[in-house]
Amino acid sequence: MIKDLLILTIFPGAMALAAATDLLTMTVPNRLALALAALFFLVAPLAGLDWQDIGLHVALALVALAVAFVLFSFGLIGGGDAKLFAATCLWLGPEAVLSYTIYAALIGGALTLLLLFWRGLPLPVMLSSQGWLVRLHSPNEGVPYGIALAASGLLVYPDTAFMAALGF
Repeated sequence: MIKDLLILTIFPGAMALAAATDLLTMTVPNRLALALAALFFLVAPLAGLDWQDIGLHVALALVALAVAFVLFSFGLIGGGDAKLFAATCLWLGPEAVLSYTIYAALIGGALTLLLLFWRGLPLPVMLSSQGWLVRLHSPNEGVPYGIALAASGLLVYPDTAFMAALGF
């Protein structure tokens, strides 16, 4: 019962929180990525992952972190996005990481195009009192890519060992 609750709430909840905070603040908090990574080590054994599986997940996350920080160094993604990407890959593992990456690229591209279109329109006066909307509408701001990462993570989470442990 506790295992089921942890599997069904931790990862999806973290993804929802990452998307919301990135949308509202244009930041993915470091503590969120750290908590997600730490909680993986609590939930993974409960889901039946052995040490070899956990090691594979960790190696994959380290590669994801390295690739994400290369993208960060070129200014293509934010540092919070890089850490969230790696923490998400830790949970998803080899069975879902390719799908996750493809979905993230597609959803991120669609989000970018949508924001570019929206930023080309004038912001309605009644919305100009909302700081987060003004920031999101500003052409000087980046794209809250945590939204795409979170949505992609939620799309592929059903294909992971965690959901398989629940019989899905």
